[in-house]
Amino acid sequence: MNINNGNFTSIEQMAGTYLQSNPAKRATAPKEAEASFGEVLKSISVKQEEAQELKFSRHANERLLSRQIRLSEEQMSRLNSGTDRARQKGIQESLIIVDNLAFIVNIKNNTVVTAMGENDSKVFTNIDGAVFS
Repeated sequence: MNINNGNFTSIEQMAGTYLQSNPAKRATAPKEAEASFGEVLKSISVKQEEAQELKFSRHANERLLSRQIRLSEEQMSRLNSGTDRARQKGIQESLIIVDNLAFIVNIKNNTVVTAMGENDSKVFTNIDGAVFS
């Protein structure tokens, strides 16, 4: 088969003729792409939520044990919520108060650095914001 039998003057003309896709397929392509993109976006969102799970440093875990601090699911949810609010405000090292408990959280690393109960020191250093949750 002779592709250029003298009817085309440029590669663009030839490509335009031979590479045209079916217009009916082009009409449905965006819908398929949107659904596929939506699924990918949802997958990424789920992964980000998993990545945003609050961690406790070894020091914080030791403090929780030594101070006999036990967090309920509701308190843990409020601690996560306070961390999210601090992140939205651009805080990097936050004091987060939940009931009578205080937590220092490194927002960037999503890590609780230390935990204090109501009978512990009331002096907090090296923080740039506080959230009452």
